[in-house]
Amino acid sequence: MAATPEAKVKAKIKKTLKDNNVYFAMPIGTGYGSSGVPDFLCCVNGHFLAIEAKAGKGTTTALQDKNIREIKECGGMAVVIAEEQLELGYLEQLIQLMRS
Repeated sequence: MAATPEAKVKAKIKKTLKDNNVYFAMPIGTGYGSSGVPDFLCCVNGHFLAIEAKAGKGTTTALQDKNIREIKECGGMAVVIAEEQLELGYLEQLIQLMRS
């Protein structure tokens, strides 16, 4: 079975996080968990980072937007990352900024 476009983006994010020694967890949405939680919950140098992965022209849902907003209101960092941003090294740059 071929990987979906979003699964490919998630794999690239996961590799970038591992290559940069970033702790992360990928919560799985189930009937018992919270919906709209970002795909990756990370800790970079003691700072909270949430990442929502999107492929192509994918956009966040209203529930994802709510969770991202709440994370930011609590002082965390939350970003939406698409494949084009990964190719430009956006995530690596963000990790380095969070470490400085």
